[in-house]
Amino acid sequence: MGGHHARVYSEMPDVELVGICDANIDRAQELADKFKTVAVSHAADLLDKVDAVTVAVPTVHHAEVAKPFIERGVAALIEKPIAPDSATAAQMVEWAKESGSVLSVGHSERFNPVVLAMGRMNVEPKFIEAHRVSPFTFRSADIGVVFDMMIHDIDIVLHLVKSRRYRIHAVGVNVLGPHEDVANARIAFDNGCVVNLTASRLALKTDRRIRVFSPDAYLTLDYQKKSGLAVKKDANLDLMKMAREHDYSDLSQMSHLDFGKMLKVEPLVVNDVEPLRAEIESFLSAVRTGDPPAVTGQDGLAAVVLAEDIVAALRSTDWTLDNA
Repeated sequence: MGGHHARVYSEMPDVELVGICDANIDRAQELADKFKTVAVSHAADLLDKVDAVTVAVPTVHHAEVAKPFIERGVAALIEKPIAPDSATAAQMVEWAKESGSVLSVGHSERFNPVVLAMGRMNVEPKFIEAHRVSPFTFRSADIGVVFDMMIHDIDIVLHLVKSRRYRIHAVGVNVLGPHEDVANARIAFDNGCVVNLTASRLALKTDRRIRVFSPDAYLTLDYQKKSGLAVKKDANLDLMKMAREHDYSDLSQMSHLDFGKMLKVEPLVVNDVEPLRAEIESFLSAVRTGDPPAVTGQDGLAAVVLAEDIVAALRSTDWTLDNA
């Protein structure tokens, strides 16, 4: 991800890419040559030279790498998840609060065009179902699928539901190592919304979808294809009106009708933008204006808290997941 961040920064006319740091100096130099900047192997070498920094290292090292920058007031964009545990995430949020540093978290799915389109509809979800599956990539083997993949949908759910009190039932299974590779979580929020999340990194193909049900609309979104459809209640009032006018006491009396053709289904208006570019533009706007970023450190903390709770729930289920 660090290479992708460097590419985006290098393409921005109002940004100077000061340097690229990697513990592997050869890798840093390769990227530095490509994006016409300098390479260093120690982050401290850049500390006095930057206004903003992206931290895209293994999650367990996020706090260690980010701390000197945050404490100096340098704005920091931390790749998701913000930290491997909620205690460390809370500490990072506190550092930013004390220094006044802008702290943002790289939940780039928030900037997926279909998510932005959904946001413009202002839905109040009552049921959400998300599936995120893919073949094993041999990355992030040090963490389970909840923190590796489900974390994307966790952030989207918290952004939509706007509740922090919930009950969880979860199951998971580990196949390739000590951490869960497949997980399902059912979350009942105190505001009445119910969420069903499934994540797997053992699938034969990649599939990333979310469905959102609200009293006024039904949305189905494909993250990967960046497409979506909406069925709005107000656009289908004629269907309900027809049932009333014909005095259908039993819906089976309408069985001769083609329900699919009667519904008014609208494609979501999706802008073709790169989520990572939109994420970085939003981050830099917050740096320049002082406004809160679109995805705050507190948002990142909330996602880690829920992810921890899901992992605890699936382990307590004692299904097939190794509890050792």
